[in-house]
Amino acid sequence: MRITVLMGGLSPEREVSLNSGKAVAKSLREAGHDVTALDIRGEGDDRWTPYRQVMDTPEVAAAEVVFIALHGEEGEDGTVQALLDLKKKPYTGSGVLASALAMDKVMSKRIFDLGGVPNPEWVLLSPRATESAIEAAIEPVGGIPVVTKPIDQGSTVGISIVKDAGGLMEGVEEAGRFSERVLVEKYIPGRELTVAVLGDEALPLVEIVPEGGFYDYECKYTRGKSRYVCPAEVPEGKTREIQKLARKAFDLLGCEGFARVDLRLSDEGDPYFLEINTIPGMTALSLVPMAAKAAGIDFPELVERICLLGLERKPAVEKPAHRPY
Repeated sequence: MRITVLMGGLSPEREVSLNSGKAVAKSLREAGHDVTALDIRGEGDDRWTPYRQVMDTPEVAAAEVVFIALHGEEGEDGTVQALLDLKKKPYTGSGVLASALAMDKVMSKRIFDLGGVPNPEWVLLSPRATESAIEAAIEPVGGIPVVTKPIDQGSTVGISIVKDAGGLMEGVEEAGRFSERVLVEKYIPGRELTVAVLGDEALPLVEIVPEGGFYDYECKYTRGKSRYVCPAEVPEGKTREIQKLARKAFDLLGCEGFARVDLRLSDEGDPYFLEINTIPGMTALSLVPMAAKAAGIDFPELVERICLLGLERKPAVEKPAHRPY
């Protein structure tokens, strides 16, 4: 296949994206494919300019499929997906709507609530809310401890675990640095798990055991800062339940191709789903390749299968148009 990998971008996750893109391109080349990697960078008259410009390059025009290895804003929120749809160019992962819904944690949770996917109790706040207003707003979720996070970032950017009242305002302000809306969730004591979905298959569970108990940006991307158990040591029946719910969450948002579904497993053994990453990391430390390996799928085969799933997607602009009355 002739494949173009899009990586980099202008989001706070740029460096992670570059690592993902380089790893994907290297493995696809090793599998015998004709691969070009494009780093979306630079500044134009607005943030969209570099993304629009790359769509007009010969590398994108010639690609049979585009592998999107962009994380965060513009790359993961449906923006690039919409531009590729307009070019009638097949690409990996989810389409515009599912990408946008998954990127917006509040919209995801609303759909999870309607669809019966368990998730932590939550409330939406403005980062400019007063301390007294914030304290009153979080009462419905049971009060502290809570997790504060921006609604539309990944890689734990802007996330805090608030364990006492003194840190509440600081946590909301930190999340507010990255978003105009702040999600406050009830903190679920227990275990950190993730489920990779590949096509119609939910892969083996991965448990993350971070140094210090919080899986923050440093623990995610620094070798030795976290320990991973795959397959996770979870009873078979509970594993099947979690995989079934992960697949349900994936389908509820309309996701396609592959994704990673993150959750907490409470001390009582109840799963609480947090979010879906439609373009999860694909580095040497990443969780989807780890889960795939446990299922007998090596990294070159994994990224090749993701490309083939992308080729099966019909671009939105090719769907039959409504006939005029």
